[in-house]
Amino acid sequence: MAASWSPDSWRNKPVVQIPNYPDAAMLTDVEARLSKVPPLVFAGESRDLKAKLADVAAGKAFLLQGGDCAESFKEHAADNIRDYFRVFLQMSVALTFAGGSPVVKVGRIAGQFAKPRSADMEKVGDVELPSYRGDIINGSEFTAEERIPDPERQIMAYNQAAATLNLIRAFAQGGYSNLEHVHNWTLGTFQKSTAGEKYREMTDRIGEAISFMRACGVTPENTASLRSTSFYTSHEALLLGYEQALTRKDTTSGDWYATSGHMVWIGDRTRQLDHAHVEYCRGIKNPLGVKCGPSTKPDDLIKLIDILNPQNEPGRLTLIARFGSDEVEKHLPALIRAVEKEGKSVVWSCDPMHGNTIKAASNYKTRPFERILKEVHQFFDIHQAEGTYPGGVHIEMTGQDVTECIGGTAAIGETDLSDRYHTHCDPRLNCDQSLELAFLIAEHIRVARSEEAAPLSATG
Repeated sequence: MAASWSPDSWRNKPVVQIPNYPDAAMLTDVEARLSKVPPLVFAGESRDLKAKLADVAAGKAFLLQGGDCAESFKEHAADNIRDYFRVFLQMSVALTFAGGSPVVKVGRIAGQFAKPRSADMEKVGDVELPSYRGDIINGSEFTAEERIPDPERQIMAYNQAAATLNLIRAFAQGGYSNLEHVHNWTLGTFQKSTAGEKYREMTDRIGEAISFMRACGVTPENTASLRSTSFYTSHEALLLGYEQALTRKDTTSGDWYATSGHMVWIGDRTRQLDHAHVEYCRGIKNPLGVKCGPSTKPDDLIKLIDILNPQNEPGRLTLIARFGSDEVEKHLPALIRAVEKEGKSVVWSCDPMHGNTIKAASNYKTRPFERILKEVHQFFDIHQAEGTYPGGVHIEMTGQDVTECIGGTAAIGETDLSDRYHTHCDPRLNCDQSLELAFLIAEHIRVARSEEAAPLSATG
């Protein structure tokens, strides 16, 4: 029998990546206030997401998960949220139409405020200060005052998440997602890009299909799936005091849910079996993710799966592979084989971002787009070789026309990074690169599905 669980039982475990707040009384007060605020999401929505992820685990759908590296208080604006959502819709349409697969849409948004760090301190010249850990904890500016962990930032994060969710729900359900508007989602930055041209060709074909369906009596007015979409939120469950404060018992099931987002994940730095983050996540009923990096051992992964999903429930657990293009072939096959051998039901997702970060000569952190594409290619090829389903992709992206990742059809070079480098943390794909990646993934899905269908047509 596993030890009894409560929303605060993580406090009895070793913990890493949690800041030291200088004012403990203020922290306690903030967490108490947050424990009384309305939930950001609801248990029924998280159950709906889990059911959709079960379809992904069964090879019947594809998971698209993406958004900011770390959400910013300063960049919180309606236009930025709209542009992000629009690119997400474009990617989803590319995957659904060109790839022939239903898409489960999960954003890294409305909660992705905290970031793990490789070092507690950051040094610039002769000055050393605490590392920036995301706007929910401290400020990004390199000053002693900004880098002090401030509990009140948790209230600011909650308020921003609520406002963001309100707008996204309006976009998803209020008509903006209507497929008859698919032409209107084209961003100005796509006008001269290869991905933009592919998108315009695709939308022309979608428009013809919608016209045909309308003539047959199938319209957005009488078919909800044509005029609206389901969109879910996710973030790394890193700041456990905040997560505990927003944990609620569902009145219909009696189960505990994190109401800070529909899905939360455990990072590669916090997945220790006997530590606080695993302890917290094992007791909530939300869909969970686990980042799996090069240090992940097959035996440890199986133990972690048993802790987080002891009932082997489909849709409960997503394993997010983040190895880097030079490491994925060394590590992923062994993990897949271990999971298959034990009969574990999981969603396999590819994070091609975190293992491919480099520092350019200009001293900017960046990610070469060719490495990102390479890791995605390898992810699909490995699963094909192992006879398993590559269920999703997990990316850091934005709807803004940033210059943070080098490469792509726009040929962003190292000298271009300073033009529009806006991230406070890690580099993100811009709108054009995101759509280019979606078409690549769609082609992989299309080929895989055609190969699955080939034996049936040959014997039919």
